[in-house]
Amino acid sequence: MKTTRLLLVSALSLGLFAASCSSDDNEGETIIPLQGKYNLRQTGTIGPDGKEVLVDATANQSGCSVDYLELKLSNAAVYGDYNGSNCALVETTGTYVRSHNDLTLTIGGVTTTSDIMNLTNKELKIKDKTTGVITVFSR
Repeated sequence: MKTTRLLLVSALSLGLFAASCSSDDNEGETIIPLQGKYNLRQTGTIGPDGKEVLVDATANQSGCSVDYLELKLSNAAVYGDYNGSNCALVETTGTYVRSHNDLTLTIGGVTTTSDIMNLTNKELKIKDKTTGVITVFSR
């Protein structure tokens, strides 16, 4: 009787494990929501050795708040740029579209398409498909 119960429990456990693995496949896409406000942190490229070379974002003016990208639920995008001696904020609006792991931003009439390299609750890392420039934002 013990052997029968053990076999039954083992078979059920294996069946649940196998079923959960196949139904959770998301084809490599992240399931973290894209919407949010992201602070510009780093930019860079892939070096000749295949490794990322990232530096602090030069677009962020010293002494000012960091520039940001805000992606809204309505697919509106806002790029905030703090600049000048008084750190004046200039916001440029546009739109964004996500298709799988591609992010297309149209801000100020300029359209760029990037690969989403990493998207977590704390970071958005994108790589421009045309220039290869990597941009890292944090939430």
